Amino acid sequence: MRKLAALLLAFSPLPAVAHGVEAVSRAIAEDDPEALAAALAHGPKAAALANAVLEYGETPLARAVETQDPALVDVLLKARAQTDRPDALGVTPLLLACERGNGAIVAALVAAGAPVDQSNPDAVTPLAMCARFADVEAVRALLARGAAVESVDARGQTPLMWAASAGRLDAVSALLASGAQVNRETPNGFTPLFFALASGKANVASALIAAGSDVKHRGPENTSALQMALYQKNWAAAEELVRLGGGDVAELDRQGRRPLHVAAAAGQGSLIAALLERGAEVDALSGPSKITWVTEANFGMPPPPVQPTTALMAAAKAGQADVMWQLVRAGADEHFVDGAGVNLVLAAAQGRSAAALGLAIELAGDANAADKDKTTALHMLAGGPFFPELPAMLRALASHGAKADIPNAKGKTALQVLEGGLATVQAAFHEVYPDKAPSSLALTH
Repeated sequence: MRKLAALLLAFSPLPAVAHGVEAVSRAIAEDDPEALAAALAHGPKAAALANAVLEYGETPLARAVETQDPALVDVLLKARAQTDRPDALGVTPLLLACERGNGAIVAALVAAGAPVDQSNPDAVTPLAMCARFADVEAVRALLARGAAVESVDARGQTPLMWAASAGRLDAVSALLASGAQVNRETPNGFTPLFFALASGKANVASALIAAGSDVKHRGPENTSALQMALYQKNWAAAEELVRLGGGDVAELDRQGRRPLHVAAAAGQGSLIAALLERGAEVDALSGPSKITWVTEANFGMPPPPVQPTTALMAAAKAGQADVMWQLVRAGADEHFVDGAGVNLVLAAAQGRSAAALGLAIELAGDANAADKDKTTALHMLAGGPFFPELPAMLRALASHGAKADIPNAKGKTALQVLEGGLATVQAAFHEVYPDKAPSSLALTH
């Protein structure tokens, strides 16, 4: 009888506990705080149920945090749920709360004593996670409890860097007010300013600059802050950096472009004006690219070397008519021809803009200009894809005397190129020349 009693004592509670865990899990899944409170209402068993290990090593508290319902979290905290229990991946409820972003839940966990500096296996702290994902009140709650402002994760990134990379101005401001180092570097050489530039948020970069960020700092591969802003198309920040002297306005980037070339291709008139004011030469040439192309012998050829060119040519090739005018007014040479024989008209023929092509023809003066391979603008358009501006570009060429019967270096006219091209492109030619058959589609003057 004693043995039987011992066995009953050892095993009879297990079904009840299992049933209790199931009830707790179900209440959380159904986002039902009242049902959760009822499932936990077993006196001494409440704490055991609140801290049970669930399917993936997480606790009910972590699962409640995942629902983003503060009421569920409150029920579990009242049942003495442990706030420092990580799941199988080393993520604590507070880390998860910061990642999911509900400030009320973060505040509740912090108030319940959750360790504010308990990190995950990658050394990411709750403050870093909240700085990127949660509202600023969550960040302030952690700071008020003494969270380490300069904690560093496995990649050498601080909470300020996490906030800057997400473009979180409010979090950045809170961290700066708590003494975060504005010029701290990662092992790779990135500062918070570089993370802000990558976020695309110019106001975050401005806040860091106002707080003392070194605008002359060089990152990986000797990248300047200005180059970083241009890489990330953070145009407003780039303009501010230009005006503050945060980069050499004549420096070549990895692709061999100067800042003026990048701004011109992007149609950024205000940035162009700032660059010119800081002394950028309007006709300075681009240089060789530092990018090494690796191709398999049977899978194509690397692109031909990029010819040194001007910002005006870059604008034309990108179809930026407005900045073309801006650069010409600033003294750009509209008659420049690169080493491959490409002039302004041929550059604009690649820009998919009738306005840019029309302007290029007006400036350069010859719709039949050809490169060293005797390729004209009509050759380019005849052998290329269809796009909405194609008919208007053909009309611009036709109105300026472009001829479709000029042979290229291979002896093919634009019409012959057209016959092997896309049907939509052929239809566009017919739209411009409705009375000509493809084989005789030549302009006569």
